[in-house]
Amino acid sequence: MRLNTPTILTLGRVAVIPLVLALFYVDWPPARHVAALLFIAAALTDWLDGYLARLWNQTSGFGAFLDPVADKLLVAVALVMLLRDDPRSVMGVLVAVIIGREITISALREWLSELGQRGRVAVGLLGKLKTVAQMTAISLMLWQTPLGPIPVYDIGYVLLFLASALTIWSMIQYLRAAWPVMRDSP
Repeated sequence: MRLNTPTILTLGRVAVIPLVLALFYVDWPPARHVAALLFIAAALTDWLDGYLARLWNQTSGFGAFLDPVADKLLVAVALVMLLRDDPRSVMGVLVAVIIGREITISALREWLSELGQRGRVAVGLLGKLKTVAQMTAISLMLWQTPLGPIPVYDIGYVLLFLASALTIWSMIQYLRAAWPVMRDSP
């Protein structure tokens, strides 16, 4: 396996996860802010690595595998940390919906790929909007402290509801697109 810039960016996203996790738990006043900034940087590499891979024609099987894994790990770890910090039942439902959808769609994509039907559940605009809402919500909730009169955490929490709604909507779209294959599969 030869590493290229897009793959290195994706590996960097994976490497940031333990740092964000550690910063979430250390007793250092700016730790949450640093964690949020690292999360934002990692979220931006999600877009950048794919863009560069296509621009420079540096796509690879390993990169195609690692990119969604890095995204799912980053989001899942951050959501679990936020749930630990705010264990209200509503927060638990939001986290379960988002993580459950990610597991379901990842498994669906893998299964369809084995059948040569991966294109049925290619990422669309709705999935991209879901990702933007998730990443923005999580970033704001990680930051936590208000910026002057702006209730950053509360805005992130509301955005997490939006992200959950988009999560369900996009999952239904993907399942509907895959339904003919699921129905006809032995």
